[in-house]
Amino acid sequence: MRVIAGRFRSRPLSAPKGMKTRPTSDRLRETLFNVIAARIEGARFVDLYAGSGAVGIEAISRNAEFVWFAERAPEAVKAIRENLAALKISGGYVLEGRGAAVLLEELARRGESVNVIFLDPPYEAEEEYTRTLEFLGTRGLGLLVDDARVIAEHRSKVELPENVGGLERVRVLKQGDAALSFYAVRPED
Repeated sequence: MRVIAGRFRSRPLSAPKGMKTRPTSDRLRETLFNVIAARIEGARFVDLYAGSGAVGIEAISRNAEFVWFAERAPEAVKAIRENLAALKISGGYVLEGRGAAVLLEELARRGESVNVIFLDPPYEAEEEYTRTLEFLGTRGLGLLVDDARVIAEHRSKVELPENVGGLERVRVLKQGDAALSFYAVRPED
């Protein structure tokens, strides 16, 4: 696993030991960032269920203004810290070790605004997709700036909902066993 582009291009990243974390493949991460490239420079980016932190680190490498990482698994939190340290990234991010729900509640409470939210829970944790998308489509809409994107990585054979609260799916990209569903705030009628 490596950083795809930007100031940390080609630098290696480590993944948590064990089979509980499934890092986003280099190929899928490259596809993701090709699609959202114009949104990254100066962006406020959220990497939920961050695993190794590769997606958020890719955003930092491509000049995102700030990145929030959320991860609960101790081995994954350790891997994120190690990756950030190895790249000598000492600022411009927050690592929330209590998980996605805690981070989203805190961001909403503080009235933060973000450009991109990426979520990649374990594929088998369907309730995490539901809970996170429902929060973002209802109470979390205030977090999203105009033209923000919420992007969910999931199994390509699993269909996420077209609409969740005030979010609507605007694109699906499938690559092998994985897919990316892109959501935007639904325009008011």
